[in-house]
Amino acid sequence: MLDSLNFKIHKIIMLLLLVAVPVSCADPDYYLADGSDGSKEDFEGKWLVINYWADWCPPCIKKMPELTEFYRNNSEEVTVLAFNFDELDGEDLEEQIIRFKVDIPSILTNPGLLFGWQPPKSLPATYFIDSEGNFKEMVIGPQTEESLELMLNRLKG
Repeated sequence: MLDSLNFKIHKIIMLLLLVAVPVSCADPDYYLADGSDGSKEDFEGKWLVINYWADWCPPCIKKMPELTEFYRNNSEEVTVLAFNFDELDGEDLEEQIIRFKVDIPSILTNPGLLFGWQPPKSLPATYFIDSEGNFKEMVIGPQTEESLELMLNRLKG
């Protein structure tokens, strides 16, 4: 009788493991240009700032150093991602990242699909998502490090 009970327990454990393993191997929600990937939940706990840019947008290129400084000075509480509006990837994106000195992580996954919003109608566009994953605001136009910090502080209340 004890052997029969042990066999049943063993069988139940094996079934639970078979069900749990595929869940833990789920496809990532997003991919970054550096080859890393992850889940949307990775962004929780920090504010998330996503900037849409393109090589044909002079204000996008001009403000990239400002965005980089904002990221460097606020990295403990903010994750900043760049998204190429033309959805370039591979060597094409890598060339532009180098050429235009995009020194912040570049997300390959369309943020609109990831977070459920429409793409911006003009560039540059910067989206703010709070530390709990809630969309807070989108601003159009070039931003400075100071304007990004002011916006973040205003949204944090």
